[in-house]
Amino acid sequence: MILKAEDIHTYYGDSYILQGISFEIEPGMVLGFLGRNGVGKTTLMHSLIGLVPPRRGKVTFLGRDLTGKMPYEIVRQGMAMVPQGREIFPSLNVVENLAVGHRPKEGGWDLEQVYEFFPRLAERKEHMGNKLSGGEQQMLAVGRSLMTNPKLILMDEPTEGLSPLYVQTMGEVIQKLKEGGMTIILVEQNLRFALKNADHVHIINKGGIVHSSDPEELEADTETKQKYLGV
Repeated sequence: MILKAEDIHTYYGDSYILQGISFEIEPGMVLGFLGRNGVGKTTLMHSLIGLVPPRRGKVTFLGRDLTGKMPYEIVRQGMAMVPQGREIFPSLNVVENLAVGHRPKEGGWDLEQVYEFFPRLAERKEHMGNKLSGGEQQMLAVGRSLMTNPKLILMDEPTEGLSPLYVQTMGEVIQKLKEGGMTIILVEQNLRFALKNADHVHIINKGGIVHSSDPEELEADTETKQKYLGV
């Protein structure tokens, strides 16, 4: 087991968002989280990486308790995040965006490996972040996370706002990372994408996990999809 969340309760001010979430993920697994807007999916990602620390509960990552750890300390331990909206630096070029968080590791990810993984970024390496297409920015956000040489990547809505071609590309990216042994927590609104790329899925509703299954089971469960996902 690479990460375990136990009874996570997280607030934004007085707003009670996560109301006792527990789950675990094994190495090399893609774990999907689904749910309507506003149910707490992004808050969960922020809780795991320390941006919005839980008020109660415990997150254990690689056998270490993350309680009270700052985001930079969690990243140093091997967790990375591809945030919703990408959040690349618009005034930096591709090379600078990639290099800003690089944590060198022998045999690990570096600029050349990212360019090999994303040839389009090599072609656009001198372009500023705000001159890239949405799909290129998403590649850059993933590449930036890889430059920290993580063991676990949190991907928050990686297909949001992308064309069908780039949605397909992101699916291929996730599969390649998985084949290379990467562990991924995937938050998605795109049900088809999540079911195709995740090994197991949880549905969040009103701050808690209300359904857990393999993708095939959820695909066949029309009642659950309608009730919690509106599809």
